[in-house]
Amino acid sequence: MSSRRMLTAVLIGLVVPALASDLQDDAARVQRAREVFQEVMRTPDKAIPQEILEGAQCIAIVPGQKTFALGFGGTYGKGIATCRNHRQWSAPIFVQVGGGSWGLQLGGQSTDVIMIFRNRDGLESLLSNKVKLGGSVSAAAGPVGRHASAATDAAMHAEILTYARSRGAFAGISLNGDIVQPDESGNAAMYRDHPWKEILAGRVAVPAAAQPLLNTLNRYSSVPR
Repeated sequence: MSSRRMLTAVLIGLVVPALASDLQDDAARVQRAREVFQEVMRTPDKAIPQEILEGAQCIAIVPGQKTFALGFGGTYGKGIATCRNHRQWSAPIFVQVGGGSWGLQLGGQSTDVIMIFRNRDGLESLLSNKVKLGGSVSAAAGPVGRHASAATDAAMHAEILTYARSRGAFAGISLNGDIVQPDESGNAAMYRDHPWKEILAGRVAVPAAAQPLLNTLNRYSSVPR
């Protein structure tokens, strides 16, 4: 075997398992996002109000976002985001969320995060410009319960409503300061060269691994005809 062929074989041997691993990670992330959303919504009195979900244009779910602190504090997590096109949710893209803070602090925890976007521009601005939540895009802690009547004026005028579940408790929470950006490696493994805007616009077929997630979102967020 020539040296060129040998090098090609070695590269294929390295790349193919890596892509397979990324695809497995993507599928597991989508499945976990579905589980988080389903678990939250199974308790209607403490879940995201139906009116909020019916008006959502995009949703991001980040299972197990890590919060850490050791002098320097921060958050980091990987999740998915999907946008509504007419009455259908798009194939999910993969996103990363993170932020940092300085101060005397010590500790760590894992939190499930859900973000409800009132319009597509809010999510696209975050993904395109890497701006912080609460910066040029307004964000506020979202209301919980069967109806949105408990929402504050700030929440009802915010472009993004944010929620978190930690140690079993689910509530609206401020995530100001976090940055949301595309997870390029996750998107490349699942969708190859399709840009994330094209995916969110509904121009890319939904992978089989993501259909249960979209079915669950449709169940809880369907808009009455």
